[in-house]
Amino acid sequence: MKRVLITGISGKNGRYLLEEMSKNRERDDLDNIHFKVLLRESSDTSFLDECPLDIERYYGSIDTKEDALKFVDGEYDTLLHIAGIQRSVQIVSAAIEKGVKRFILVHTTGIYSKYKEAGEGYRQIDAKVKEICEEAKATLTILRPTMIYGSLNDGNISVFIKMVDKLRLFPVINGAKYELQPVWCKDLGKAFYDVLMNPEITDSKEYDLSGGKPILLIDIFKEIGNQLGVKNTFISVPSSIAYLGAWIVYILTFKKKDYREKVQRMVEPRAYSYEKAANDFNYSPHEFKDGVKEEIIMYKQLKETKNK
Repeated sequence: MKRVLITGISGKNGRYLLEEMSKNRERDDLDNIHFKVLLRESSDTSFLDECPLDIERYYGSIDTKEDALKFVDGEYDTLLHIAGIQRSVQIVSAAIEKGVKRFILVHTTGIYSKYKEAGEGYRQIDAKVKEICEEAKATLTILRPTMIYGSLNDGNISVFIKMVDKLRLFPVINGAKYELQPVWCKDLGKAFYDVLMNPEITDSKEYDLSGGKPILLIDIFKEIGNQLGVKNTFISVPSSIAYLGAWIVYILTFKKKDYREKVQRMVEPRAYSYEKAANDFNYSPHEFKDGVKEEIIMYKQLKETKNK
């Protein structure tokens, strides 16, 4: 491995990957590897300015295969794609044309959902990239994180934090007594690095990357409340009532707002074993109560700034 393409480096997961790269620069002889990273013109690149590694910056997108071909132009042997499963087919197709033979794709455990919108589209993408790589005799490793947190715009736990902070009477579907296993982005950054640097172990495998231990959603809410210093009264709402409410919203908005499947997924258990990753590259993620501390501190700081 001498020349590596990376997408998604400016996101929280990518920044923690870069942190691991910088930290292990001498140990793993990273000065002999050329990295090319994808950035948008609007990306904050200050974190790259302090990085001592040989990193080429490419400003553009991979929204189409034509765009992706521009990014992958050159002689590269490995692609680590963090920038979203929706762009996997075009970036893999383009990289195959340019001779890349090793792929590491960050996809999602959403592939396991029994609900059509959440799962079927992901399964189709998985199947397509596997077909492309098989035809090209390229190795393909797929990483599947669970619900990712660690950023105020993660769209997951950040939403829960705001809800817990604002709602003293807190409705929860079926008592929120179903298991999740959210994963801290810092643990993912380390996992991405370990997979990248150990091809002899991780090539052509699939890994579920979940958080430390399964935790009930109600306990997630309570832990957030404890760390925020707020008290909530939780009111259990039957899933049938919640689903009916989603239908009513769907009808009243003339099908513009459709929360029906989201309500169904809210009661779908989403805890997955990371045993395979632990065995292969010592993956050892933090428990939720420890990992979420940093995000709650960021939330409090932002709130204080807005209140000034």
